[in-house]
Amino acid sequence: MRRFAIWLSAADRRTEVPPAGLLPGRYVRKRPYIYSDAEIRDLVRIAGQLASPAGLKGRTYSTIFGLLSVTGMRVSEVVALDREDVDLDEGILRIRRTKFGKSRLVAVHDSTRQVLADYARERDRVVRRPAAAAFFLSEGGDRVTGWAARYNFAKVSREVGLRAPAGERRHGRGPRLHDMRHRFAVCTLLRWYRAGLDVEREIPKLATYLGHVHVNETYWYIEAVPELLELAARRLESPKEVEP
Repeated sequence: MRRFAIWLSAADRRTEVPPAGLLPGRYVRKRPYIYSDAEIRDLVRIAGQLASPAGLKGRTYSTIFGLLSVTGMRVSEVVALDREDVDLDEGILRIRRTKFGKSRLVAVHDSTRQVLADYARERDRVVRRPAAAAFFLSEGGDRVTGWAARYNFAKVSREVGLRAPAGERRHGRGPRLHDMRHRFAVCTLLRWYRAGLDVEREIPKLATYLGHVHVNETYWYIEAVPELLELAARRLESPKEVEP
C-alpha cells in the first residue's frame, strides 16, 4: 500500500504516504532446495522430450534449464538474452536487463558454449524468420517468456517426481526454477570450503558473477544451508596460520 501511495502522490499531492516501518514485519526468505546432480540430469532430459510440431520446444527448455543450473542466472536474465548478447566464440554472455539494473558479463564453460551453439543452429533451422531478436525462441519466432519457462518447469518437475501430479494437493508446491540459482551458489561455496580456499576472499567474485547488489546477499547462503554453516563454523574454530 505504501508503494501504491507513493505512486499516487505523484498525481495527487493530497495523498498521504504511510511512513516506512509503520507496521512490524520481517521478510523471511524461503529455504533453498538444492538439486542433486541426478535431479538436474533428469530435469534436462525430460525437458528435452517436451513435444512440439517442429521439435524445438524440448530443445529450448532443456537448454534453458541446463544453462540456469550451470550459471546461476535468474530466469528473467536468461529469457532476456538477445542473439547479440551471446558470444559463441568466446563463451561470454552479456547480461543487460537485470533485476537491479546492473549489467555484467558471465563466462561459461566450453561445454556450455557448445550446447548453446548447437541450440542456435537448431533454432535457426526451425525458425527462419524470427519475430524477435531473442536468443531463446518459441517455434512461432517469439521470445520465450519467464512465465512459460516456469510453467514448463512445473510440468517437467511433475514428470521426474519433484512435484505432486496435477490435481493432487500436497503441502507446498515443490522446488522452484529459481532454486537452480541457489544450487549454483551453494555448490560453488561448498567446493571452495572443501578445497580449503579463503571463502571470505573469494565470495565477492561469486557475488559479482551472480549479480548481487550487496555481498550480504551471497553470505545468506551460508546460514541457509546447514552443511555450509557447519563448514563455516569449523573454519572459524580452526587456528589461522600467521603470515610472516
